[in-house]
Amino acid sequence: MSDIEQAPPGVDSTVPSPARMYDYILGGTANYEVDRQAVEKVRAHMPDLEDAAWANRGFLQRSVKWLAENGIRQFIDIGAGLPTGNNTHDAVQRVAPDARILYVDNDPLVEIHAKSLLEGVPGTAFITADFRDPEGLLGHEQTRAMIDFTQPVALLLVTVTHFVSDEDDPWGLVRRYVSEIAPGSYIALSAISSDRQVSEELDQVTAVYAKSSSQGAYPRPRAEIERFFTGLEIVPPYEGAPAEVCHIGVWGAEDPDEANSDGSRLGYAAVARKPA
Repeated sequence: MSDIEQAPPGVDSTVPSPARMYDYILGGTANYEVDRQAVEKVRAHMPDLEDAAWANRGFLQRSVKWLAENGIRQFIDIGAGLPTGNNTHDAVQRVAPDARILYVDNDPLVEIHAKSLLEGVPGTAFITADFRDPEGLLGHEQTRAMIDFTQPVALLLVTVTHFVSDEDDPWGLVRRYVSEIAPGSYIALSAISSDRQVSEELDQVTAVYAKSSSQGAYPRPRAEIERFFTGLEIVPPYEGAPAEVCHIGVWGAEDPDEANSDGSRLGYAAVARKPA
């Protein structure tokens, strides 16, 4: 999928898309030359990019498996991105075949691929909506038909918040979502961090995303990522660990020391419960 002529209606293949860039990093084919060029510019300043992407993918799969094992049967995957295999519903429904998974993204190519992938898959649906519009997303007809907000739900915010500027208040957005989910619900959140990155290199990376369809990327220090979990009960990321955010590849890892690679240290993640 490399030529402009191949782009489906509504898909702009002249502007890089974070979803398509992520697909390319993970070895997918649902991307265009403009996405590949953007990724290579990022990789030049962030050589552990692929390691970080796979560490993040591992966090998603392990966290949703844990959530399903702990009784969650409703999942809202916001900023789901392009399918790359072993998606949220695959990991969840191996544990709980009756679980329901609502995928959400604002990229038109994601919508095309997701609807094709999910056709005939019970307990799944896709809606086009934006994380920055909680009312529109939560009030969507398909959301209300599929999700029972009187019962616990898992809200997946995996590498979403770092595409939202401070001016758009991602912390307030997360609080808005948390206010709508029942006690006993969880959020699983990961975000790229500005920690451990040279500011000049980081500036080059964010400049690439500023020219993408997201119009910006905002890696943050650990303390600002921890703010997303204010008022929530963080789950220890592995046996014997304190209940706190950790590097993205470490959560649920069989060998946390081995999983704590350079790429894993590019971001932080946690799973947290909304208390009664």
